[in-house]
Amino acid sequence: MAHDIDPTLHALVVMGVSGSGKSTIGEALAKRLGWRFEDGDAFHPPSNVAKMKAGHPLDDGDRRPWLEAIAAEIERVATARDHIIIACSALKRAYRDILVHGRHDTRIVFLDGSEDLIAARLRKRKGHFMPPELLASQFETLETPTIDEHVITVSIDADVDAIVADIVQKLSAPA
Repeated sequence: MAHDIDPTLHALVVMGVSGSGKSTIGEALAKRLGWRFEDGDAFHPPSNVAKMKAGHPLDDGDRRPWLEAIAAEIERVATARDHIIIACSALKRAYRDILVHGRHDTRIVFLDGSEDLIAARLRKRKGHFMPPELLASQFETLETPTIDEHVITVSIDADVDAIVADIVQKLSAPA
């Protein structure tokens, strides 16, 4: 299936709060584009996972090595002229700046949804280390991406196929 997305694009960071669908949408988008998908959670050091399992939010000191590991993977993939989609919360502008750091071959895809919608989804999830109680802290931390970040914002109030189609359409639109 041909896609008219920017051929210089090598990485997409699918971001949003826990429960917004980053992994589900990222995997479906990767399948649609024929790109590799990685869940940013896999880049967390064990100490971060343990802290979140214990119900404690991460601080910026905890997040820095995690974000730098993801940024290094983006660099490696782009240098190899390959393609990757990474699901990563990237809630603050400073975090997104570490991930993208001025790259023109990387775009942020923001999965936008209400706290009520996402809380309902989290209550249905099993086996994930992010307790639903931490959702409020995620929304407090979230700095909505701004237009100068060249973000693609999509509503998550739709089914997976519709959300993926919206992202592909926005990636195909003239800049």
